Amino acid sequence: MSISSTRQATHSRPKRSRSIVLLAILILLGGGYGLWRNHSAQAKAAATAAAAQPAPKVPVTVATVQKTDFPLYLYGLGTVTPLNSVSISSRVAGVVDQVPVEQGQMVKQGDLLAEIDPRPYQAVLDQAKAKQAEDEATLANAEVVLKRLSTLLQKTFETQQDVDNQQAVVNTTAASIEGDKAAIEAAQLNLDFTRITAPLAGKTSFRTIDPGNIVQAGQTPGLFTVVQLQPIYVSFTQPQDEVTTINKVFAAGPVAIDTLGADLKTVLASGKLEAVQNQVDQASGTISLKATFANQDNALWPGLSVNTRIRIGTMAGALVVPDEAVQHGPDGLFAYVVGDDGKVHRQTVKTGPSDGGETVVTDGLSQGQRVVVAGQYRVVDGASVDAATASAAGQTQGNAGGAS
Repeated sequence: MSISSTRQATHSRPKRSRSIVLLAILILLGGGYGLWRNHSAQAKAAATAAAAQPAPKVPVTVATVQKTDFPLYLYGLGTVTPLNSVSISSRVAGVVDQVPVEQGQMVKQGDLLAEIDPRPYQAVLDQAKAKQAEDEATLANAEVVLKRLSTLLQKTFETQQDVDNQQAVVNTTAASIEGDKAAIEAAQLNLDFTRITAPLAGKTSFRTIDPGNIVQAGQTPGLFTVVQLQPIYVSFTQPQDEVTTINKVFAAGPVAIDTLGADLKTVLASGKLEAVQNQVDQASGTISLKATFANQDNALWPGLSVNTRIRIGTMAGALVVPDEAVQHGPDGLFAYVVGDDGKVHRQTVKTGPSDGGETVVTDGLSQGQRVVVAGQYRVVDGASVDAATASAAGQTQGNAGGAS
């Protein structure tokens, strides 16, 4: 091989290598462009398909607009007060012998609460009885003498003055006997007072004295306080603007009243309105009322603060919805109504009184319409919804809780 042919072979090999590299680059660029175009087409097709699919339905809970008689109530705040409350004090002085009742015990009228040492009072009673017996004997003798003097006077063996003097002795002794009887009654009364009994049926308070202590008549504090629990009062107030309504209802017949717990739903006891105060308290602008309750289960306790509810009437044929259905918007009150097509629309409403979780709708809704009561914060006007009734939704949640 010549030198010239060797040089030509050497120059031709680099040229072929560059050509191969360029060809490989072109092939790679072409494949990448093809893959990019295929991916773009697929993304565009997916977006078109997604746009063609309908928007997902919003799950909500609905309730039906009901037509019913709606009760009207006045609410207030009251305090339970006993029908009678008696402070038990000793009416005689002496040493406490026994206190046979427990603190906070229920007692009946006439039950023994405490006993004072009766011996000093028994001695006074015995002395009074002895004095009466003495005076009775003196009277008997004086009457005999008077009779004898009267006989002698008839025979002129005695003067009228002696007879008159003896008659005075008889009258004086008879008066002494009447005084003895009064002394015996007083002594007997003091002796009876050594037994302190319950003046009424009720519950005793904590005692303030123990056996062995000396008590004085009428000392304060007393030995016990007994409060009557059955029946029992509840004193409460209402705004002065309701005076006319209350008087009208009270004059028509017995007025039912309930006491409620803190949730304003749990009924503690039911009773009747007993009295209305004869004037309005000008300082507070309220009228005071008092109601009576049988309180057989002792649900009401003296000093307890309770909520009161008086029924003053009924709104007949009212349209009622759950409170949750009524929403507050910038233009006023509204509710979301679910149509037959499964879409919601915003409906402006006017409302009346509310009670027990329900609100009266005076305008904007009609009987049988379905309104959204849960999930309304996720819907907009015209949105499609997946509506479940309130009872069904509650049952579903209960089943889920049981499964968990």
